[in-house]
Amino acid sequence: MSAADWAGKSLGDRTVGYDEKDAVLYAIAVGAQATDLDLVFEDRLRVLPTFGLTLAQWAPDVLGGAGAFDNRAVHGSQILEVHRPLPPSGEVHLSARVGDVWDKGSAAIFDVIVECAEFTATWSLFAPGAGGFGGERGPARAAPAQRPAGARSTVSTFANQAALYRLTGDRHHIHIDPEASARIGQPTPILQGLCTLAATTLVLAAEQGAHPADLAALEGRFSGPVIPGDALDLEFWPDGAFEVHHAAASVISDGKAAFA
Repeated sequence: MSAADWAGKSLGDRTVGYDEKDAVLYAIAVGAQATDLDLVFEDRLRVLPTFGLTLAQWAPDVLGGAGAFDNRAVHGSQILEVHRPLPPSGEVHLSARVGDVWDKGSAAIFDVIVECAEFTATWSLFAPGAGGFGGERGPARAAPAQRPAGARSTVSTFANQAALYRLTGDRHHIHIDPEASARIGQPTPILQGLCTLAATTLVLAAEQGAHPADLAALEGRFSGPVIPGDALDLEFWPDGAFEVHHAAASVISDGKAAFA
């Protein structure tokens, strides 16, 4: 089956349940502190919108399990549009499909779209070896905006963060097993990209005087690895744009966040 044949295919529907413990565990995994009572205390709980991405992680996994790409595929970028808050506990009714499939020659890019009443999320997956099917290359990446220097802050990660975040659903071996991470050129297991992205929203909210649970829209491109324990350099601008670097190397580019 050609990569092009996946475009528009349904990946199915699922109802996924969760409780306060799941939402609190997630908040701690992405950097919430014990003093953030409305993120970690069930009596006051507001659920981080990015928690919804853990409830929808099954969709890209279904596509990979169906043989659309092999284990060389990587998460290229993520978009999240928030429609309404997630309750402290309950169920979400999710519908997933493949969006566009772009031909990059030696690789393909698959967009996986998951929709529910609470949010719409789009994974872009870069799949080496799946290209060359004669399809459209897709839109070119926009040139970096010429803008003055932005405000700066730090996104702090911690040594056990990847191990903790795995308990929220992303159990890929490269985040825990040095032998697995070494196979992709990383001698130390790396932090999940969605964890880095969510941790960044906590800092952005604090810097902007917003509540992280009021996140309305988020996007970012995963441009480099993060090792748990790295202190990341965050640069952000008034229009919501942001970039994240470590030791001058980009780890999240083309970032954009908006808070209600």
